[in-house]
Amino acid sequence: MEKMNGYGEIQFDENQMRVIQEGMEKGLDVSVYAKPEFGADRMAEIKLGLEQGLEVSIYAKPEYNLECMEEIRRGLEHGVDVSIYMKSKYDFMQMFYIRIGLEEGLDISYYAKPEYKWEQMHEIEEGLRKDLDVSLYANLQFNHEQMRFIRVGLEKGLDVNVYADPRFDSLQMQQIGIGLEKGLDVSIYAKPEIHGYQMEELRIALEISTEIDQNNFNSEDWEGDWDHEM
Repeated sequence: MEKMNGYGEIQFDENQMRVIQEGMEKGLDVSVYAKPEFGADRMAEIKLGLEQGLEVSIYAKPEYNLECMEEIRRGLEHGVDVSIYMKSKYDFMQMFYIRIGLEEGLDISYYAKPEYKWEQMHEIEEGLRKDLDVSLYANLQFNHEQMRFIRVGLEKGLDVNVYADPRFDSLQMQQIGIGLEKGLDVSIYAKPEIHGYQMEELRIALEISTEIDQNNFNSEDWEGDWDHEM
């Protein structure tokens, strides 16, 4: 490619030069991204911000990968306080859920913590969106599957205090939750020392010996993977 105001003298590959040229043709300040440390994909992300009139200097930094740049740009685009999540301790998926929470006006203080994996953030964010009492499971002692079964229980109006205990793994929580929804006396098996598979057997036995109305039971809510010890 021909030299463009001296940029051709710097070690850029063909794709980088293409993004620089496109920016120059649009009258953008390409000096913000015309740097060898930015690959063409990150250059394009910065160029997009310039085209939108955003303060791209906030994210036009080598320490941000493409996905993180995009999350910061989208936050700027929607007018949220990106300073809350534009920190290197967050990966782009964590940034995504914090950004979404900010855009929806949720109380992200419950989960905007780098210690939470993005899957945990998702469960808390989902609960906040549905106006649930997420304080019952916004706890680092719960993995995302445990959080999910507590959230499902809250959505169904169950007394999740029966199983919202880190001593129960997700399979145990699932079996207790199903029992509560079916109106069973879960106190018979809701004990941390009883394995989840044993709980399932006890629950089924209780169902057989109890006349249960299945019409209002939705098994899909309780489906999913879970962690358990063998």
